[in-house]
Amino acid sequence: MAIVELVLPKLGESIMEATILKWHKKVGDTIKLDETLLDIATDKVDSEIPSTAEGVIVEILYEVNSVVPIGTVIAKIESNKAATVPTKTTNSIVEKVTPITEQSSPNLAQPTNNIQSIPVEVVPFTPTVSTEIISNQNSDTKFYSPLVISIAQSEGVSMQELQDLNGTGNQGRVSKKDILAYIEAKKSNKVITTVPIHNTPIQQPTPITSPITSKPSQVYDEMIPDFMQSNGTTKFASPEEVIITGNTEIVEMDRMRKLIAKHMLDSVQTSPHVTSFVEVDVTNMVVWREKVKAIFEKREGTKLTFTPMFIEGIAASLEKFPIVNSSLQGDTIILKKDINIGMATALPNGNLIVPVIKGANQLSIVGLSKAVNGLANAARNNQLKPQDTQAATFTVTNVGTFGSIMGTPIISQPQVAILALGAIKKRPVVIETPAGDAIVIRHMMFISMSYDHRIVDGAMGTQFMAAVAKAFEAWDPNRQWFQYV
Repeated sequence: MAIVELVLPKLGESIMEATILKWHKKVGDTIKLDETLLDIATDKVDSEIPSTAEGVIVEILYEVNSVVPIGTVIAKIESNKAATVPTKTTNSIVEKVTPITEQSSPNLAQPTNNIQSIPVEVVPFTPTVSTEIISNQNSDTKFYSPLVISIAQSEGVSMQELQDLNGTGNQGRVSKKDILAYIEAKKSNKVITTVPIHNTPIQQPTPITSPITSKPSQVYDEMIPDFMQSNGTTKFASPEEVIITGNTEIVEMDRMRKLIAKHMLDSVQTSPHVTSFVEVDVTNMVVWREKVKAIFEKREGTKLTFTPMFIEGIAASLEKFPIVNSSLQGDTIILKKDINIGMATALPNGNLIVPVIKGANQLSIVGLSKAVNGLANAARNNQLKPQDTQAATFTVTNVGTFGSIMGTPIISQPQVAILALGAIKKRPVVIETPAGDAIVIRHMMFISMSYDHRIVDGAMGTQFMAAVAKAFEAWDPNRQWFQYV
């Protein structure tokens, strides 16, 4: 008999931990190879984890709702078959085979030829880390997951504080639990520090060993603005308790809605949002789609919607304005060479998920159509993989699908902009002709873009939107789409 240790596998470049949602087996149950053992959730999607061995489950190390770092042993299976230890640990569950033999007393002489030893090859788990590196001149370099960095930035935790924080995660890594515990300790005055405004790291003051027993006087508090604390830091109003009266129903947020709520709040507190609007004449796009959509679907086996047509123009515009396809880290601008467009998709349960079209600027209209339809169907059927929702550099949301003519979307961090597509409406507009001005019926729509004003100014934002509008309006109604396959 051999004990196979099942390890939480690598789920993506930026995913460092996952939450256990459900165990499909319990201790004592028999499990087959590749049979689903448990369901897990990350910040992106839910996934099923199969077993890489067959046998009897002898130990489950984590309960439901536990947050487990990648590379951690989560269960043990007693197997009759020795599992093969892989030489690589990428995208697969690592199996460590350990022989179990009865412990013998040193005073008892037993034949050694009756004991079979199973050779063991130990493969250390070294997850690929694609996260920001925070370094300090007075300490060693440490690695932090994007989730920890996002929480630290939104709560005003400086880089020096992160360096000094001892983590309980794998190899001493600071986990979500560690950073939240530290923040809670600061709020309860167990840790005395000064929170910087706009998440700008500052030199920490000398800690005060004695507890705070008094607050600034009421007179002084009245002299400062409502949004500032007496120590100069930003103050966020705590929500008032809701008084429940009359005929009401109390519904608990599901896990995904809680994540969405947190991400939206973090984004608003991180980026100063500005939204600009542009009206676009998309008559040529409407005419072309109506003309070719039937033969397009018959030939390519996928429907032609407006979304891939819009994404083609947006991707081309992002090539001309790389600053809109970037991220901001402290005072450093990270320009993304890849154009990966996130596509906000509504789920049947009312939640929202953003699958990503990788290399959108390199795909034809056919490739974009298949990518858009494939990801949308996978999202609605809960079949997205973790990598399907990662590495977006820009996001598009189609608010017009539900009849809205325009919107003011919230940026998906760490991106710096998000573009909303409004509903297409027929309207009378004035156009210039050689014979003079004329009132005609055209297909019109509004596009709006929210952008991070720390890095994208109004001039740059509106210039980018003008480029997108020009790309939409310049669509050739006689375009031969099959030449672009």
